[in-house]
Amino acid sequence: MKKILNRPEDVVEEMINGLVATHDNIVHRVGDTRVVARNYEGNGKVGLVSGGGSGHEPSHAGFVGKGMLSAAVCGDVFTSPTVDQVYEGIKAADKGAGVFLVIKNYTGDLINFTMAKEMAEDMDNIKVDSVTVNDDIAVEGSTWTEGRRGVAGTVLVHKILGAMAENNATLDEIKNESEILINEMATLGLALTPAIVPQAGKPGFELADDEIEFGLGIHGEPGYRRAKLHESKAMAQEFIDKIVAELKLKEGEEVVAFVNGMGGTPLMEQYVFMNDVLNILKGLNIHVTRKIIGNKMTSIEMQGISLTLLRIKNKRWVEYLDQEVKVAAW
Repeated sequence: MKKILNRPEDVVEEMINGLVATHDNIVHRVGDTRVVARNYEGNGKVGLVSGGGSGHEPSHAGFVGKGMLSAAVCGDVFTSPTVDQVYEGIKAADKGAGVFLVIKNYTGDLINFTMAKEMAEDMDNIKVDSVTVNDDIAVEGSTWTEGRRGVAGTVLVHKILGAMAENNATLDEIKNESEILINEMATLGLALTPAIVPQAGKPGFELADDEIEFGLGIHGEPGYRRAKLHESKAMAQEFIDKIVAELKLKEGEEVVAFVNGMGGTPLMEQYVFMNDVLNILKGLNIHVTRKIIGNKMTSIEMQGISLTLLRIKNKRWVEYLDQEVKVAAW
């Protein structure tokens, strides 16, 4: 294992310290917790909280700031944050209008965020609501989850709901919009190489040099098939075929196309893949209103890529995606 770190057991603590020291004009660490909160107060606005295991940087702390998340809670690598940590995140985000939780669909996250929600409601009289993001259409049920996993589409949820909160939407309005939003997006990913969890010191799975895995999860969970390495356009075609069928996309509809790098894939390759995606969608007469690309929801150093399509059900979603933010990683 070759990594730039000190002791593997200190990697999350030192990562958080480095992040808040680098972006101290935007965020701060809440006491001795693993909560990264924004400096911007946002008084009277709904607070937005997300989080999960570390190793997905810049998710989630990189999206903390004005216009997106109020706070992010960092667990150990690929491990849900504890109930107490999420509870501290809710309290840090509360500015008088309630707190909304964006939870990726993993069993540990669901349990711990839900328990923290109940604590904040019972002990602090904070009104809390939530949405569970389950955009990964690769498999129904996999390691650490029941049903579909929450993956890169979560970032689009952060951006759109964050803009709504900044524009003074109520907790109920954000909840209602979130339930529409998550049903209009779908994601598929693939891996060329595995990731190495620092504490483990070895790859989480094995792939031959000429092999890829379609549908792999962001923690290295199994996908839906292994195959020999394809050309980019063939991989893009497989993803688009499945996503279009899932969302029942029709000619003339508008989408957001989000190509996400998994940590080890160069932007050169991401742009090649995006080019193929756009050409295929153009051939289907599906209009791409916005394009987003880059490493947003990673899996440490995994070489791989994911594609998220979001049907524009509400024209304001495009405005929300365009709305200016002050965060580290958008």
